[in-house]
Amino acid sequence: MGTTRKTITVTDQQNAWIKSRIASGDYTNDSEFLRDLLRKDQERAEKIANMQKLVTEGLESGISELSVDEIWEQARTRTQ
Repeated sequence: MGTTRKTITVTDQQNAWIKSRIASGDYTNDSEFLRDLLRKDQERAEKIANMQKLVTEGLESGISELSVDEIWEQARTRTQ
């Protein structure tokens, strides 16, 4: 995997936070901290996109003719 060098500007408060995370031993340097934030943001965006896909599928599936109890029973059966 290739890498690209980036230059960023953070506030003094943000810099202090990054340094505190490094000092606590959670990260070894600024780059490791920022890469971890990027990975977490990517995972979050993927989860949101998946949830949106599921919501859209649900809305497009129409209205069920089953009762609420029947829907719950089907859900219980599928998860067992």
